[in-house]
Amino acid sequence: MKKINLLAIVMTLLVSHAFAQKNYLQESKAEKAKRMQWWDDATFGMFIHWGLYAVPAGEYNGKGGGAEWIMETHKIPVSAYEKFAGQFNPQQFNAKEWVRVAKDAGAKYIVITSKHHDGFSIWDSKITNYDIMDASPFKRDILKELSEACKAAGIQFGLYHSIMDWHQPDAKSKDYPHQSTENPDFAKYRDEYLKPQLAELIKKYNPSILWFDGEWIPEWTEEQGKDLYNYLRRLKPSLIINNRVGKGRSGMQGMNKYENAAGDFGTPEQEILKNASQDYWESCMTLNNNWGFVKNDNNWKSTQTLVDNLVDITAKGGNYLLNIGPSAEGLIPEPGVVRLAEMGQWMKINSEAIYNTKGLNNYKEGEHIRFTSSNNGKSAYVIFNKVAGNEIKFSLLTPKAGSKVYLLGWDKPLAWSIKDGTTVVKLPAELPGSFAWTLKIQP
Repeated sequence: MKKINLLAIVMTLLVSHAFAQKNYLQESKAEKAKRMQWWDDATFGMFIHWGLYAVPAGEYNGKGGGAEWIMETHKIPVSAYEKFAGQFNPQQFNAKEWVRVAKDAGAKYIVITSKHHDGFSIWDSKITNYDIMDASPFKRDILKELSEACKAAGIQFGLYHSIMDWHQPDAKSKDYPHQSTENPDFAKYRDEYLKPQLAELIKKYNPSILWFDGEWIPEWTEEQGKDLYNYLRRLKPSLIINNRVGKGRSGMQGMNKYENAAGDFGTPEQEILKNASQDYWESCMTLNNNWGFVKNDNNWKSTQTLVDNLVDITAKGGNYLLNIGPSAEGLIPEPGVVRLAEMGQWMKINSEAIYNTKGLNNYKEGEHIRFTSSNNGKSAYVIFNKVAGNEIKFSLLTPKAGSKVYLLGWDKPLAWSIKDGTTVVKLPAELPGSFAWTLKIQP
């Protein structure tokens, strides 16, 4: 009996060791596709930049500029910036309301800043006292409330986390000398602060996505990124991690500049790829000019632009991560709420052409027509945002003989014909909804 127990213990240790050493960078294409499927099908997510920088709201000592970068923009010393923590008391924060706004807009996942470059943690971290529970008067775990609200609403929960940290003494970078200390020890920061905080986030909040940033500092390397990627996937194998975990991304265009870079998807920032891509990618873009809350930023994108961006990104095979920057009181600015609600109204009619779809080789025709296809290939979609007369014409997609053509939001099939290689579809006198319309073609 004792021998059997000893054998069982040895086998358990061997299996545990093998699991711990699994190299997730060698995952097969099929394994990755299975893990990425929900994210690929979701297409649309909400980004949230929120932290101490919402307190100065883009202005310091009477001078504007900075948003979430205000600490660096105005060269604010750590001791001075820390005072914002004592003023961060967002009594109007309502996690369920934030999630409702995201869900009603059509977003399938949320990614919020657990820690931005300023180093402040918006959860109850046991690794530091520079967090929402210990350093602010708010005394509520924002990530706990938001992750629970997401779970209740069926929204996937993700976290943005900065690799660099202007507050933690050992993390000081050569890129930001005004924040430097005499003897920073980046390896100590990585192993005793960064990794433990990330392990804490996974254990406490079970995120589906980890979205890194701040990887451009010289102290961070691709090898460290690959090590961190494996470390996190071993803690939660189903995690989806962006390519900023390593050094692979190429500027703001965001796609990998070399093969086998760490991370699961590219991250174009404030731009959309010029052409379709078979790689996984996600455009992160703001609703107005800034990521974090800036009180004087009233340059809101129109709902037309937001819908056009979503359609264009979807047709090119990507995801759209659209950012809001809540105020220090915990409110999403009203112009953002209005636009997200209008997007939601559009999605109620047209989401079939957005979720669970893939782009086509010929994804566009002119400036006003985009094409997508259902994952199973049984339905094709023609999304257009401009109409001349009561018909729409296109030539890059040809319905098969006998196909039915429908207008989403309209309950009767439409008359269509082909003339000289051009498909002509007759439209109702009044189109349902606004911003853009979708034809569904079924053989």
